[in-house]
Amino acid sequence: MSDTSPTDLDLAALDAMAAQLEASGRYRLLRRFETCTLHTGFDPATLKRGVYLDTETTGTDTRRDEVIELAMIPFDYDPEGRLCAVGAPFVALQQPAKPIPPEITQITGLTEAMVAGHSIDAGQVAAFIAPAVIIVAHNAAFDRPFAERLTEAFKLKSWACSMSQVDWKGQGFEGTKLGYLANQCGFFFDGHRAENDCLAGLEILGRPLTDGRTALAHMLEAARAPTWRIVAERAPYELKDKLKARGYRWNGDDATGPKAWFTDIPEHNREAELTWLAQDIYGYDPQLSPRRITAFERFSDRT
Repeated sequence: MSDTSPTDLDLAALDAMAAQLEASGRYRLLRRFETCTLHTGFDPATLKRGVYLDTETTGTDTRRDEVIELAMIPFDYDPEGRLCAVGAPFVALQQPAKPIPPEITQITGLTEAMVAGHSIDAGQVAAFIAPAVIIVAHNAAFDRPFAERLTEAFKLKSWACSMSQVDWKGQGFEGTKLGYLANQCGFFFDGHRAENDCLAGLEILGRPLTDGRTALAHMLEAARAPTWRIVAERAPYELKDKLKARGYRWNGDDATGPKAWFTDIPEHNREAELTWLAQDIYGYDPQLSPRRITAFERFSDRT
């Protein structure tokens, strides 16, 4: 059987053509993602281990829907937040209790036949993440609740979000979805399968931003900083639009806390936010008790 893959000579010619097109200023090319770009020359003694995680699920309800694919990629980073090593992945499928909805199969390509008889071993998952100091996901608020249902081990780890904990808009990016970020980084990948999403996410995090620091460094800085959850209980209904415009979100689920508007703010803004609520929303000091949230609780249903 003949090998139809491009030779080194073919690739060199294609790269030369691509460089010529881009140099004209009339074209912007996307390259297929092949492998993560790694920083070299690091001190192994300074490295820390992280795990980039992605789930494919039967739906978006974190308490009722189920994980049908889990992928985790271990990676090492240095004190400057540079990606230094990427390890072998953990990928597992799981047959859900109910059939996979057709729209999920259309998005992910996962079928009933592919997951039939498969299950995710909680012990293996716990052992895989044991060396990690942080778990990263793109939209951790979605993935963490699903992951914690697989094994309690995820509750003991700090978490970070590569979507919400980097100021992508401020860095000139037009969206926060992995596909948008990858396109503006100059590459494309086969998305909506967990392992591919993890590798693409790591490549994006490893890229430097406008200040020369990597997106990974920005994310880790945000993850380390505590935030405060302020719940505006009994806020006047007629001022809901004012709260929404300020960034408050509505929790209408009794199982996850009081039905009320809430927001998460940086520590240095806590007193100013409480003052705004007292003056502009309540007209008096409502004696609210903000809750301090760290990377160990953030993005979990437990908050």
